[in-house]
Amino acid sequence: MNRDKRNRRRAGVTLIEMLVVVTIIGLFVALVGPSLWKKTDAAKVTAARTQMMNFMTALGTYKLDTGGFPTTEQGLSALRVRSGDNPQWAGPYMPQDIPKDPWGHEYVYKFPGEHGDEPEITSYGQDGQPGGEGLAADIVSWKNQ
Repeated sequence: MNRDKRNRRRAGVTLIEMLVVVTIIGLFVALVGPSLWKKTDAAKVTAARTQMMNFMTALGTYKLDTGGFPTTEQGLSALRVRSGDNPQWAGPYMPQDIPKDPWGHEYVYKFPGEHGDEPEITSYGQDGQPGGEGLAADIVSWKNQ
């Protein structure tokens, strides 16, 4: 009977052992967590640029079919829905609805643009306002950043 009691005591985990494990996990999260958040922010900027490249590709196909880019008023939705009587429209040019930017804001489309013959697509970044720095900086299709 004494042997059974000793085996039961050895089989359990002590409170001190559990506290040590929880402390180690907490230290790991404290050291690794901030760098993971930074990677998340950088991934959102990359995702916005990638979406803009996809829009530009679809806009190029739209132009080949219709002879021109959608106007500012038509916007990016012209890639999904025929606007007006345009017999050359062969869309939809995007497989899904036009997504919002990674921060949940609408992309700003402008054609004719101010920086060349191509349309301009802008994401206003995390704050959703023009200008800004860091994560609030504008991400634009006409400039490689």
